[in-house]
Amino acid sequence: MHAQSPADGAPPSADRGRILLVLPFDNQTGQPSLEWIREAAANLLGSRFASAGFAPMTRADRMYALDHLGLPQSFQPSRASALKLAQTLDADSIVVGSFSTDGTQIVAEAQVVDVPRLRMSQPVQARGEMRAMIAVFDSLAWKVTRQLDPSFSVAEETFIAAGKNLRLDAYEQYIRGITEPDHDERLRHLEQSVKLSPDFGPAWMALGREDYQGQQYDQAAQAFARVDRDGPDGLQAGFYRGLSLLFSGDYPHAEQAFAQVARILPLAEVLNNQGVAVSRQGHDGTALFVQAASADPNTADYHFNLAVSLKRHGKTDAALNELAQCLKLRPNDSEAQSLLAAWKTPAVVTASTGADPAAAPDPLERIVRTFDAVAFRQASQMLDQMNATRLAALSPGDRAQKLSAQAKDYLDRGLLLEAERLYQSAIAADGQAAEAHAGLALVRERAGDAAGARKEAHAALELSPSADAYLVLCRLDMAENHWSEAKDDAGNALRLDPSSQAAQELLRQIEERTGQGK
Repeated sequence: MHAQSPADGAPPSADRGRILLVLPFDNQTGQPSLEWIREAAANLLGSRFASAGFAPMTRADRMYALDHLGLPQSFQPSRASALKLAQTLDADSIVVGSFSTDGTQIVAEAQVVDVPRLRMSQPVQARGEMRAMIAVFDSLAWKVTRQLDPSFSVAEETFIAAGKNLRLDAYEQYIRGITEPDHDERLRHLEQSVKLSPDFGPAWMALGREDYQGQQYDQAAQAFARVDRDGPDGLQAGFYRGLSLLFSGDYPHAEQAFAQVARILPLAEVLNNQGVAVSRQGHDGTALFVQAASADPNTADYHFNLAVSLKRHGKTDAALNELAQCLKLRPNDSEAQSLLAAWKTPAVVTASTGADPAAAPDPLERIVRTFDAVAFRQASQMLDQMNATRLAALSPGDRAQKLSAQAKDYLDRGLLLEAERLYQSAIAADGQAAEAHAGLALVRERAGDAAGARKEAHAALELSPSADAYLVLCRLDMAENHWSEAKDDAGNALRLDPSSQAAQELLRQIEERTGQGK
């Protein structure tokens, strides 16, 4: 059960040693009201580890392993049982930790257990005000990452900036919403979370699941639609949105939802359900059912659906073959048995109606109601490995250019940690990559590291003229009231990119501030 991790240009073997099990932290505060932080710590660290290119186990993975071992979900493992959990999940390392309070401050500590070597690292610690709890755990995640990979070069400020827009109260409601045993309580907390933080995708994903399980399909579809399509939950959200729309009877939008997922990951269950959505609109979904049965030939339902679609479109012999394959895989399928008998019986047409009175009603194709998360992650890993292999085959300059383009996509979506990691990979591939230094300057600026941003902007300009680098310097100079330098920076950016609205707006602000405007 390996979690998805973004490709970074490393060879396919790079995931070895990077599969992590992050356990809930021990609550040493003595305050039951802070129990939610146990799961919050594991969730926050796991999120940052994924962004850093590791493969942390999800909470669902951990719950599966506990169930597999016959242990309750609230079980607090000892070191020995933690190792058993890690071995069950094929993890390379376990991250364990605790938190306590010191006045108004929270103190968090973590250690890494090397599973194959049964070796525990030295503890690392982070502390800060309770109201800045997310930043404290982000800082701790950076320190643990550096232990796991001493060559890791992403700045601590970038880790902290990754969570700066997340409201603590919204995050607490989210954690309570995924850990409460009562369905209504989970709903209440999750609805409060998205109300407090309307752009918090994980809370929308969890809320969509609760609505879906409660058969509130219209609400579920709306919640899944709020999950970032390009984020880590995007494909699963798209799949379950498609299901919700199917069960709501909105077949055209269900077809679109499944098609969007299939364009990236054409798994059998996605193609099958897309075919169902097409069929329910009165169109021919046979081609999609063929693809589903080809992708997973050992699942009876895909052959059943293909048989029904073929028969509906007059291809009786091929339909009988597919139905026979369905029964070979699932001999006790009563519906398939009845269909086979009906289809093999010669049709009897009456003189008065022209119909066969013994004909069975046209069966409906079957919907796959669950998304195989393991297959999804394996397929995602395969895509990442293919991307890494293609990158490795490029020249250093081309590899740096490709990585910089991927990093910019992350940066445009506000994912600073992922962006910096790829910009750093681009610079490692080609130290002369000016666009990577310019991009890194933008990351540093947004993370609040003015000195680092200025350093990277100058590094970019030493390699090649760059409007983006000049704009970074312009904003930094404006923040320091260096108006003459800022005006020069904006002018240089406009000379390189005369259509730059950002440069024009900055120049307008400078002239207005210095009284030089018209």
